[in-house]
Amino acid sequence: MKFAIQSKGDELSEKLKVKISRYLYGFDLVCDEDEPDIVISVGGDGTLLHAFHRYVNRLSETAFVGVHTGHLGFYADWTPDEVEKLVIHLAKTPFQVVEYPLLEVNIRFNGEEADKRYLALNESTVKSMEGSLVIDVIIKGDRFETFRGDGLCISTPTGSTAYNKALNGAILHPSLSAIQLAEMASINNRVFRTIGSPLVLPEHHTCILKPVNDVNFDISIDHLFLTHKNVKSIRCRVAEERVRFARLRPFPFWKRVRESFVRD
Repeated sequence: MKFAIQSKGDELSEKLKVKISRYLYGFDLVCDEDEPDIVISVGGDGTLLHAFHRYVNRLSETAFVGVHTGHLGFYADWTPDEVEKLVIHLAKTPFQVVEYPLLEVNIRFNGEEADKRYLALNESTVKSMEGSLVIDVIIKGDRFETFRGDGLCISTPTGSTAYNKALNGAILHPSLSAIQLAEMASINNRVFRTIGSPLVLPEHHTCILKPVNDVNFDISIDHLFLTHKNVKSIRCRVAEERVRFARLRPFPFWKRVRESFVRD
């Protein structure tokens, strides 16, 4: 089995990277930074996001597992004192692979510029660079509303505990093949009106965002922040690709939610 290690870069994470590598070499595993079968993220959830985008073109061949060197994460669930156990599991036990849905964002432009397609593990946000965002929300081909406000956040189930939660979005179990649309400070008065609630769309529903004004957009894809001009439409849906995680022990999602947000 071929492995690669993505480190946060701080002192503790770098030391763990060296330690894990030494253990894996001891079991005759091979390091391959280009075509790994397993990617071990050492740091936090942000580190795993970087690893995901680094290997986004190998999602059907590469699985991920995370070791956290800070606060317990939703992706990084192994602790530093468990790395020896983790290595033994990887080297000696055929691990189970679980797959979770991803968000596909396809941006079309006015003019001859080619479409751009992105995959997000957590979420994508759409904001205007010039004042409030004014954009038509079209679901399954029908205009649902014209949104006016700071922006929109489209998240995956695994990303529902991230920025989406800060916007009062629902927490979705990662086994659900869906995306969620949440508002950022919508304008609601006698003239303008939005639904005011997060929308959960199943995998066979597509959401298209069509700009009302000719403005430039700030569009984020997880930790990547991009500026796009001459945007004709932004199509969001559940991607055909899925992210693969190495499951080496039970993953109690609701227990993780409780420990992260409720437990004293």
